[in-house]
Amino acid sequence: MARSSPAVQRVASVLNFFAEHPGQPFTLTDLVKGLKLSRATCHALLTGLVEVGYLYRTSEKTYVLGPALAAIGRSASTNYSPLQVAQPEMRALADEFDAICTAFFRDGYDVIARERAAAVSHLGWSIARGARLPLRPPFAAIYFAWSPPAEVEAWLEGLDPLPNAKQRAQMLEGMAFAREYGFMCVRVVRPTVVSIATDWLVAGDPNGPVELMIKFETDQDYALSAVNAPVFGADGRVAFVLGLVGLTGLRSGTEVMRIGTRLREACNRISSFSAPQKFAAGR
Repeated sequence: MARSSPAVQRVASVLNFFAEHPGQPFTLTDLVKGLKLSRATCHALLTGLVEVGYLYRTSEKTYVLGPALAAIGRSASTNYSPLQVAQPEMRALADEFDAICTAFFRDGYDVIARERAAAVSHLGWSIARGARLPLRPPFAAIYFAWSPPAEVEAWLEGLDPLPNAKQRAQMLEGMAFAREYGFMCVRVVRPTVVSIATDWLVAGDPNGPVELMIKFETDQDYALSAVNAPVFGADGRVAFVLGLVGLTGLRSGTEVMRIGTRLREACNRISSFSAPQKFAAGR
């Protein structure tokens, strides 16, 4: 990977310093001390940023954020959306694995399909944009894998019907799998009744035709219902989930790992848009 220019890094350090101290004016001396730059270098940076309107020099010889930078901030705030970054990633994943890739956002006790990309073989069926699904296991476990234990317990206790001891244990093990690998796999266990449809999830069948994978062997074949991975927001919580469905046929454990890894890597890239160098799921 190409290294960034030291000059760019210094400009970014000045702007980040002002962003971290909103509303505060600073003198040249303040910035030299705070940024640990030479006086000459710092003065040159400030002069250039004032010229382009990113900073403003007051009559008291202090510096504050300038109008040009404020305008950029307003534009970014209005138009900012991680889905802009997610869409090309989703298209690439759908085409590579001949599947449907959907961005699911949590909304209370539901999840909403906000965006999707479908491979050509799936154009006749896909969860519609705006469709709502209940926040039920096993699909919804990915939203809680990085949550505090009390929040996970509250979710499990709020399910109707309540999961039995075996189902609860499997759910917790599936979450641990997600934390280790950065993705969660749902496999088909009742192939005679499962389809690409989600009727079983809406019906709330506690013994549904799928279950979370808690381990896999590279030389064993699996029928996958879905592979899901989280996109993190700036607060470190799951902002939304990318789900790959329509993965027909049997997949070896090696292929399962490849699919999950590709999905995790895409989600980590999207996460870095919201929180650069801060969050990354899995290995």
